[in-house]
Amino acid sequence: MRAMVTRLQEELKQTKPFTSSEEEVYLSVLRVAERLVSGLSETLKQSDLTPTQYNALRILRGAGDKGASCREISDRMVTKDSDITRLLDRLEARGLISRERAEDRRFIIARITVEGLRMLADLDGPIEERHRRQLGHLSERKLTSLRKLLDEARAGRA
Repeated sequence: MRAMVTRLQEELKQTKPFTSSEEEVYLSVLRVAERLVSGLSETLKQSDLTPTQYNALRILRGAGDKGASCREISDRMVTKDSDITRLLDRLEARGLISRERAEDRRFIIARITVEGLRMLADLDGPIEERHRRQLGHLSERKLTSLRKLLDEARAGRA
């Protein structure tokens, strides 16, 4: 008896079964993440931002007037970027953030500027609409279940 071909196998044009359920779920999560990020990138094009730059700006908006150090920004990034300094250089060159030395001169504190806040405010609606288009077909119950499953998956061993 032949095993049923899954939707993911069809999408990947894979003829052999996956070696395990874990492999299939892993590949499915990557596929979904790629689609979500691709959609976000499309929305961010209007502001000439990458998803990583957008993430850094949101972190700084959340940090408020206190700002955040490179280390704090790095720790809070959704996807890790090994070169936070260069990321912040690009945002500063565009006038979206400012940086200054902290009292402890070993640290630089970044803060979002008025222009950066304005850009994020302009993006809030389109980003929210993008999320609705991407995931709005799922019921609230399914979204809650998915969130809990993803929380459990992230809590597992790397």
